[in-house]
Amino acid sequence: MIASRVLLIAAAALALPAVATPPAPAPAPAVAEPALPTVPRCGYRIVETYPHDKDSFTQGLFWHDGYLYEGTGQYGRSRLARLDLATGKALAETKLPVDEFGEGITRWRDQIIGVTWQGGVGHRWRLQDLKPIGDFRYKGEGWGVTMVGDDLVLSDGTPDLRFFDPATMTEKGKVTVRFAGRPLAMLNELETIKGEIWANVWMTDAIVRIDPATGTVKSYVDLTGLSATAGVGDPDAVLNGIAWDANKKRLFVTGKYWSKLFEIALTDCR
Repeated sequence: MIASRVLLIAAAALALPAVATPPAPAPAPAVAEPALPTVPRCGYRIVETYPHDKDSFTQGLFWHDGYLYEGTGQYGRSRLARLDLATGKALAETKLPVDEFGEGITRWRDQIIGVTWQGGVGHRWRLQDLKPIGDFRYKGEGWGVTMVGDDLVLSDGTPDLRFFDPATMTEKGKVTVRFAGRPLAMLNELETIKGEIWANVWMTDAIVRIDPATGTVKSYVDLTGLSATAGVGDPDAVLNGIAWDANKKRLFVTGKYWSKLFEIALTDCR
């Protein structure tokens, strides 16, 4: 959101001797600025509602082989958990060190890879039992992560998405995300759906759908009203968490400290 600014200019009157003044030149014709491209919008409908742990500060979410996997934040409370969809209960979990603020998670082969907020520390866990199997370092902040093909993609609060080799966490490149031609920051949780990167935009009700090759936002999902349906009152309890069940074509969303998780379907895309 761009705040408009008003610049107040005070001009001092100067006493100048009378001189002949040449006629003012004709003003140049106005040049119209090119119109910004429009970004298609989609609405939503709720297909099903499931319980979600209201104490979970959701940072990362994905679906795999019948279960939800969730990464949560907050110092001293961050964890990785395998969740039962029907009950929202953790079937297995691993806590992060108390001095780390957990962020996004994603699956790579038989591992789960997760990042932390400002510590520059990432973790690997065994998918089977969530046991730690290694750590790594990276520059900058960690927000969301997802896999696109053979690359791990990281959001870090800037408009850039950064691409890494998941085996070595060597950075390979980046792309700037643009909404209607303008850089879009605050990309939070990430999920890959049918070749697109879907991203929560922090402190908004929007999920943007990004072309990973160009960074262009192809469309967005307007989830206005969903937080009210979830009964959210905490200002920090913002929308965050996207999971895609590719086998059954189900889309799940939730938020930080939400007591509900929703399966939704898109409507009125235009």
